[in-house]
Amino acid sequence: MSAPRLFRPRQLALGLLFGLSLAAIAHGESNLLNVSYDVSRELYQEINPAFESDWKARGNPKVKVNQSHAGSSKQAQAVAAGLEGDVITMNQSPDIDFLADRGLVAGDWRDRFPHQATPYTTTSVFLVRKGNPKNIRDWDDLARDGIQVIVPNPKTSGNGRYSYLAAWGYALESSGSETAAREFVTRLLANVPVLDGGGRGATTTFTQRDVGDVLVTFENEAILIGKELGADKFDVVYPSLSIDASAPVAVVEKVVAKRGTGALAKAYLDFLYSAEGQDIIARHFFRPRDEAVLARYAGQFPTIRTFQVEETLGSWADVNKKHFADDGIYDQIVTGQ
Repeated sequence: MSAPRLFRPRQLALGLLFGLSLAAIAHGESNLLNVSYDVSRELYQEINPAFESDWKARGNPKVKVNQSHAGSSKQAQAVAAGLEGDVITMNQSPDIDFLADRGLVAGDWRDRFPHQATPYTTTSVFLVRKGNPKNIRDWDDLARDGIQVIVPNPKTSGNGRYSYLAAWGYALESSGSETAAREFVTRLLANVPVLDGGGRGATTTFTQRDVGDVLVTFENEAILIGKELGADKFDVVYPSLSIDASAPVAVVEKVVAKRGTGALAKAYLDFLYSAEGQDIIARHFFRPRDEAVLARYAGQFPTIRTFQVEETLGSWADVNKKHFADDGIYDQIVTGQ
């Protein structure tokens, strides 16, 4: 039996991308590369042909959109190292700030598209084995003795970083103490048997390798797993408090200036905010920004209380330095310092 569609490997090697670009030139079509994060693969597999059709219907030449996926921070580093993505569609703003600091993305990238350049949002939830045999209901349960928790590595994955910060924010609200929050997250991380590099790797560990009692992942990924692998295998649990994980997008200015794709790149990201783009986003279980679209799909998005990193924990720059920089709190926790 072939592997479920969700888990077939789809990463694009640089050589393949170069070959695709040559083929596109030979056929007289423009091409665009979207560099994105792990669990957005299926979303952009539908977004891309829809944009291609819309672009052509507006009287423009044929265009081909290619995609590349890996852990969010890994992807940002790849672009900084020379991967020529025309646009970057990440799951956390620090990855785009990282590129802005290097002159690849405009410093005011947040102001170039609506909702601070985030066409949709999601949040961190729990995926458990069917029937929830370990009775996992909230973050406290993830720190209990005898529970195995699967999360991606916060150093390489935005998914993992949001999971870590969601747990920290929950503990901070519950205790009112940074010391208690650190103690709680330390106990939770002690229950993590393996750290995958990205969200999709963590999904594979939990669903295919059958490791762990609970997977902490984005809402869209948790719902998609149930759809793809069968509702008889897993349940989704919504904690009492989680984190707002708005997904930012930006044009990679240095690349589009070199390739002459600036207008095309902007049109592609604008399409994400269109009625058609927002509908596709909602069908893939991300929470759209368009209120009318969100209302149509309200039944698939349970109410959940969330907090924003900037409002609760400080600026992303300060949070990254404090928690995820070398020798930061995360490193101290995992090394037992």
